[in-house]
Amino acid sequence: MKKQDKLYSTNSSEEKQTQAPSPKGFKMYWLYLLFLGFMIFFMFFGQTFNTKEIGWIEFEQTMLHTHDVEKIIVVNKEIAEVFIKSEKLKDPKYQNIPKGKFISNTSPHYIISIGSVDSFENKLQQAQKDFSPSELVDVRYVNRTNWWSTIVWILPFGLLILFWMYLFRGLGKSTMGGAVFNFGKSTAKLLDKDTKSTVTFKDVAGLKEAKKEVEEIVDFLKNPATYTKLGAKIPKGVMLVGPTGTGKTLMAKAVAGEANVPFFSLSGSEFVEMFVGVGASRVRDLFKQAKQKAPSIIFIDEIDAVGRSRSKLNSFQSNDERENTLNQLLTELDGFGTNTGVIVLAATNRADILDKALLRPGRFDRHIYLELPNKQERIEIYEVHLKPIKKAKDVDVQLLASLSPGFSGADIANICNEAALIAARKKQQAVFQEDFMEARDRVVGGLERRGKIISPKEKKIVAYHEAGHAIASWYLKNVDSLVKVSIIPRGKSLGGAWYLPEEHQIITKSQFTDQLCASLGGRAAEEIIFKEASSGALDDLEKVTKQAYTMVAYYGLNTKMGPMSFYDSTGENERFLGKPYSEKMAELIDKEVQDLINLSYEKVSKLLITHQKELEVLAKLLLKKEVVYLEDLEQILGERINETPINIAD
Repeated sequence: MKKQDKLYSTNSSEEKQTQAPSPKGFKMYWLYLLFLGFMIFFMFFGQTFNTKEIGWIEFEQTMLHTHDVEKIIVVNKEIAEVFIKSEKLKDPKYQNIPKGKFISNTSPHYIISIGSVDSFENKLQQAQKDFSPSELVDVRYVNRTNWWSTIVWILPFGLLILFWMYLFRGLGKSTMGGAVFNFGKSTAKLLDKDTKSTVTFKDVAGLKEAKKEVEEIVDFLKNPATYTKLGAKIPKGVMLVGPTGTGKTLMAKAVAGEANVPFFSLSGSEFVEMFVGVGASRVRDLFKQAKQKAPSIIFIDEIDAVGRSRSKLNSFQSNDERENTLNQLLTELDGFGTNTGVIVLAATNRADILDKALLRPGRFDRHIYLELPNKQERIEIYEVHLKPIKKAKDVDVQLLASLSPGFSGADIANICNEAALIAARKKQQAVFQEDFMEARDRVVGGLERRGKIISPKEKKIVAYHEAGHAIASWYLKNVDSLVKVSIIPRGKSLGGAWYLPEEHQIITKSQFTDQLCASLGGRAAEEIIFKEASSGALDDLEKVTKQAYTMVAYYGLNTKMGPMSFYDSTGENERFLGKPYSEKMAELIDKEVQDLINLSYEKVSKLLITHQKELEVLAKLLLKKEVVYLEDLEQILGERINETPINIAD
């Protein structure tokens, strides 16, 4: 709570600083209001300026012959303005003349559109041939500029200009420079002493070796003399590599919180834009800002977005914006310029696709690998994420860590949060061990769907399928210990067997083969009991096929193939459509994989036939209880002997 209060007060002080009173003076919005008012004025009152237009016949018969016309003014040789005598305006026929405060005494009463001046003069002369000289109407000719027509014509262009001014003004505020076309400026977020990250190295659990190396970088920035007096140079770059969720970004946040230097943070995708040259310009601007604030740190998350390896396949393109950005980044990291006091941190989970020039010493001197945590590290991670959770006394952190092998720090954080949500949904006062187990099952297998409608026949098939997995794994030596078996639909699966896995750095051939047999136990049980197989083993078959190909083609665990491996750690073969071996070798690989899977299937079928009675008892218990735990399994199958009864041939 104290950290939250501190963070809140910091944010409040930032808002006070950013909400400083603006200087007095002309504001742009006054121009918008003025223009809007001008438009409204002409929309509502512009019609009062419109004088009624009449034809020649009406003019001649109702006005000219009755001697009502005082004068005529021909404007621009196009329009004739008719002025009626003041004493004649009282006549009822002139009551339709517009009146108002915008109509002055000098305004015409009517207008006539004339084709040409000569024609108008001839008509007027013929109409007044019987008039006396004193009754002739005075005709004058003037040239005027029609401002209203000009305004109406310019109005759309004015609106368009104002719109673009408003749009560019917003774009200018959204970039760091504040200019209108500021696309080439860096979009990195700057963290300094006032906006320092609240994450420290204490919040990073596990990762002891990686944290130690990163702490040395921070110590170098704080105490450079300790290293420089011995001739050491500051590392230019540190690359954080590891699977997703292992804490790469968290480590960078801890560096930002511990190092009392400016910290620039951005993503690799922020360099790439649709405009040519923008990425390289942003790289230059980023390093320029970092040099001005040196010593400083630059953190580029997901650097593989811009640091992907340059290949010959892209050389046919006339211009590659990503490649230009990478070239500029390489130059800034280790070019002719100097970056004294600037350290670059980068994170990626795809180090295999990064350009070799980017990874060499002098650019990224240190490569720190963040692997998935082991059991002891998972215990530390659980303890960090359990601090804000109100947990019950029965919560066993050791057991939770044992049941989550291969889980990353993000997965563990998700389990803790999910357990708290489950306990809150149950209206409990604390989070119990049962809630954590349910959260783990949900994260691994998906949401439990008890309402999914399954026919009795399908439910029976699922029960024997899962019982087959359980029996096979119970009697096979190199399969993980079984914890429970369930036929409750969860996620996309209709059931599942849950194990307490052991952590292995290497896997032997016998372990691989036993795992193949256990995965095929469900399908074998269906054929033994129902004399036919179903489509429910799709996921098992996919896993078995991939694992068998891995054994034969990658790990060299086949006697006919010999100690050969076609695994490509560089990822270069992925760019080619062909395979790195001949058709004859491909046929041999396919045959050995097929034989391996068939032998495994025969082995597990013999095992299930031997223990068919236990298989049927366990399946019937599953149909009754839906979930069978370890205690029930031991009552049916006895204590686990961990012996493989039948050896598999190569």
